[in-house]
Amino acid sequence: MISLHRSCFLNNAGISGSSSPFSYKLKKLPPASVKVTALGSNRDRNSSVLIENNNPLEEIKEDDTSSFADVDPNSTVSGEEPEVAYDDAATDDQLVTPWSLSVASGYSLLRDPHHNKGLAFNEKERDAYYLRGLLPPTVISQDLQVKKMMHSIRKYQVPLQKYMAMMDLQELNERLFYKLLINNVEELLPVVYTPTVGQACQKYGSIFRRPQGLFISLKEKGKIREVLRNWPQRNIQVIVVTDGERILGLGDLGCQGMGIPIGKLSLYTALGGVRPSACLPVTIDVGTNNEKLLNDEFYIGLRQRRATGQEYAELMHEFMTAVKQTYGEKVLIQFEDFANHNAFDLLAKYSTTHLVFNDDIQGTASVVLAGLVAALKVVGGTLADHRFLFLGAGEAGTGIAELIALEISKQTNMPLKEARKKISLVDSKGLIVKSRMDSLQHFKKPWAHDHEPVKNLVDAVKGIKPTVLIGTSGVGRTFTKEVVEAMATLNEKPIIFSLSNPTSQSECTAEEAYTWSQGRAIFASGSPFDPVEYNGRVFVPGQANNAYIFPGLGLGLIMSGAIRVHDDMLLAASEALASQVTQENFDKGLIYPPFRNIRKISAHIAAKVAAKAYELGLATRQPQPHDLVKYAENCMYNPAYQSYR
Repeated sequence: MISLHRSCFLNNAGISGSSSPFSYKLKKLPPASVKVTALGSNRDRNSSVLIENNNPLEEIKEDDTSSFADVDPNSTVSGEEPEVAYDDAATDDQLVTPWSLSVASGYSLLRDPHHNKGLAFNEKERDAYYLRGLLPPTVISQDLQVKKMMHSIRKYQVPLQKYMAMMDLQELNERLFYKLLINNVEELLPVVYTPTVGQACQKYGSIFRRPQGLFISLKEKGKIREVLRNWPQRNIQVIVVTDGERILGLGDLGCQGMGIPIGKLSLYTALGGVRPSACLPVTIDVGTNNEKLLNDEFYIGLRQRRATGQEYAELMHEFMTAVKQTYGEKVLIQFEDFANHNAFDLLAKYSTTHLVFNDDIQGTASVVLAGLVAALKVVGGTLADHRFLFLGAGEAGTGIAELIALEISKQTNMPLKEARKKISLVDSKGLIVKSRMDSLQHFKKPWAHDHEPVKNLVDAVKGIKPTVLIGTSGVGRTFTKEVVEAMATLNEKPIIFSLSNPTSQSECTAEEAYTWSQGRAIFASGSPFDPVEYNGRVFVPGQANNAYIFPGLGLGLIMSGAIRVHDDMLLAASEALASQVTQENFDKGLIYPPFRNIRKISAHIAAKVAAKAYELGLATRQPQPHDLVKYAENCMYNPAYQSYR
């Protein structure tokens, strides 16, 4: 028998995720019995559990560095009948140590989402990996599995049921999940992300089944690096982190905001080709100010009011420091759905020391700028020829405004301060003007221009006379009929972007925009809307979805080994996305390319971002590949099943 001591489990760097709290994969061992010493179990200290090593898979991840240095050299293999310690024999006063040795074969293989293929295991694999009798006799292809799953998912009428079916599949068969999502991206994107993910977050406490990411709360303060080590994967390249304070347009959902990082990272893999094992979702739980959640018996987070000030800052700093120490300088940390007062401070504080990106500030800005650049091919002129009016002056609004100003400055050599004067913002108190300067938050002050105070949006439209109206308010139905008609009166082709998510919070619907503008509006939204028929013409609304940008941006940063995110990379991403819009798309009223081509689009974005990283001297992977688009395509994760020996 081979005796594995406790140190082998706790010190081994190759711990891998499976059904056991402590487990790892073996490599190139003959079929044999393995004796695991379970110290402190309900049996005596020499008791053991017999687990068959049934020819485990030889396919080992590149981050698996398992070693057997701690194996007892004096152990022997014999035919002795082992004494088995059954966990279900324990009583309340007896302790059971949950150590096990997992081998990727038989029943455990079918429960391993990273290697499970379900009915796609062929006859040879079923013999080699002890699957006979555990599966029906039929062998089917992955493509047929995809067809079958789509048939099942389409039967659900409630979007949240579809979401839960997709999450169940991800936990059962990872490659099939991504194959399904990639092949049906236009249909399933609203299911795994906005708007359905918002519903999932609201009910996350009730639907939570198993951890898909790390929950780091105030209870873990002082030991966050230890918590990071509990995650089974070691080669992490992308982390999406939220504190749940501003989830979409739904407000403070606390710990239940975990659905957002999980969803974002699913898209990093499906749309950008980043390996699933390289992705880590994280929720920072500092409490919630949502009284409904605090009184909900199913709420899974800390039941306290949100920590603020120094306590919050110290926890976040410990997290950022631990991430860099654990995963290195090239790990991308994406901030997601932080409230304004923290989002801007965190981005400013860590952008000079970490590879950080705020999707709400920078990703939204990049995708909106791409839509505007594409729209110019329809309405004519340059960005500098247009006037922009925003409803909403938070992360998204000010982030978009700043990137537009940067692009105008870049194109015209105009000072950035002058470029900002072409952009006006309206917040909850009205138009942002200089007379309000003393009461403005710091991120709003650059947008305070010389203008008389204006209280409501329609008067701001009539006074500013914008050619572009952009909504980032998080408040639904604020682009009223009067507002849209005013835009249509001022412009032959008014550009109207209603960006707030989810659908219920959209400033106006696609139908309202097209109808109230007599079919002349160039419209895009944050959440998807169905095509609209008006006066015999079918309009296909564009979706200014961040999923166009962040997967390709992340892939470009990873493949170049970038150590910082620069504004020029965001501009490069916008230009790359806009260049993918074809005349055929314009003819249908689209200013964004269809999502069915998203992997091709992401490859082009990644190439442009990587090229900019090399140009700016921020890339560490040398030498630079000759064909960056082809290199990006070759880097992408392929969810097709692998053949096992």
